[in-house]
Amino acid sequence: MKHEDLMAGLGSGRIQKAPENFLGRADIETVAVEAKKGRRDFIRGAFAAAAAGMGASNGLAQGNPVPSEGGDTNILNLPAHSTGLGQGVVTDGYGKPSQYESNVQRRQSPGLTQTAQASVSFSPLQSLFGIITPSGLHFERHHQGWWDIDPSKHRFMVNGMVSKPHVFTMDEIMRLPSVSRFHVIECGANTAAEWGNVAVPTCQYTHGMISCSEFTGVPLITLLEIAGADLKNGKFVLAEGGEGSSMTRTIPMSLILSGEVLVAYGQNGEMLRPENGYPLRLVVPGVQGVSWIKYLRRVELGDKPYATKDEAIHYLDLQPGGLQRQYSILQECKSVVTTPSGGQVLLDKGFYNITGLAWSGRGKIKKVDVSVDGGRNWRQARLETPVLSKALSRFNLDWVWDGKPAIIQSRATDETGYVQPTYKLLREVRGTRSIYHNNAIQSWLVQENGEVKNVQLS
Repeated sequence: MKHEDLMAGLGSGRIQKAPENFLGRADIETVAVEAKKGRRDFIRGAFAAAAAGMGASNGLAQGNPVPSEGGDTNILNLPAHSTGLGQGVVTDGYGKPSQYESNVQRRQSPGLTQTAQASVSFSPLQSLFGIITPSGLHFERHHQGWWDIDPSKHRFMVNGMVSKPHVFTMDEIMRLPSVSRFHVIECGANTAAEWGNVAVPTCQYTHGMISCSEFTGVPLITLLEIAGADLKNGKFVLAEGGEGSSMTRTIPMSLILSGEVLVAYGQNGEMLRPENGYPLRLVVPGVQGVSWIKYLRRVELGDKPYATKDEAIHYLDLQPGGLQRQYSILQECKSVVTTPSGGQVLLDKGFYNITGLAWSGRGKIKKVDVSVDGGRNWRQARLETPVLSKALSRFNLDWVWDGKPAIIQSRATDETGYVQPTYKLLREVRGTRSIYHNNAIQSWLVQENGEVKNVQLS
């Protein structure tokens, strides 16, 4: 878009943010019941009430609008922060966000699980910028709660088809040569509600079980080599977590030999957060989050898949013919528009920046196409740098809204040529009773009144 067109649109294009925290405990219990019935409207009442009560008070200058005449006192008069003495250095030993950003939080799953220790929190994707998820907003998935483990007592064992079984302390691991890489982690159940055509209202709830961080650690292959691993006959590794659920997953050696799989202790420049596996977790780029074992305590090298409880009866893909697909760990190419997205309101006609995120477990994103008419026509969006392998990529597209209904979609293509599918194409292969690995194109309906709704196109 030309510079003069941007300047002409500066007075318009305001967006009201989506309501936050609109579901109480009773509402969440209702969601669990109604979701099983496949009803798309089961939380519309609670959401509408929250939106009505919020008004336009939560959106940047919307709560303090510029007057149409007479001058703006916010620029004519010097504010207190320009004439007074501010707070001192290190008022807070560990920095925290502005009080005006207090609503940007992780939110608990609306009905996915009924036990807090085995539940999910969603990252507020619609409120984030760039590709990095702040550690304090990283999504969570727990199977028996989280722990804050004393690193001096934590141990990591390597055994199985190795000549020198070894137990590492945290000090021993952290003194080895390390690497830092940016990678995305996505829960296999991300966007699960949409399989059943259940319209959770915001991008946070549809796609928020995903985060992207810089992880620091030691390649797992290095630790296996120290233990004298049989790299000729060893084909799989069993990774085991230290929490009460004893989460265990099979990892193919083909991934480990590439050097991508990390035994990580660092995240975004500091130690892992307890909710994210402190003091040690596995990082398995491109693979569903359940394989990124937290509180990592052991790996065992073997010659066949281990068929653990979380591989034999959980995290399976039910196929149309009744068979279940096992060991389907790859997270396929996927994208979502984060603005405009569900729950937001476009307050004016005029210029908007359509923005969103794309990712692929196969490698780098090659391109993202965006449609504003439900997939009839597509325009290629700008991929913002950096574009990294198996990490989130940010895309942007200029758009002038004319005030008429619009259906906004994004469609990602990765470097292998894989194209993100429509729901029709995905269901032809996967049927209608799936839970995991939903990478279909997401649709947001912009209504004439500016409200943005979650819809599905058949």
